[in-house]
Amino acid sequence: MLTVRGKNNENGFFDWTDAVVDAGIMAGSTFFTALGAMMAAGRISLYEVAVCGVAGAGQFFLWLAIKRGLRPKEG
Repeated sequence: MLTVRGKNNENGFFDWTDAVVDAGIMAGSTFFTALGAMMAAGRISLYEVAVCGVAGAGQFFLWLAIKRGLRPKEG
């Protein structure tokens, strides 16, 4: 489930699988939203697709950083 805060597994370690899936969803959303905006603005070239890719990658790592935060190890 898409959440802002990350969670720990039963063993106390951070749940990276959930965080990566959520970050991928947000990155894909950012990429395709930016691509749609570029298409509405005019002609698309490889440059515009690369810009959308950079925006998506930035969103991916930003979302991972937000989900990871500073969490104490439980257990």
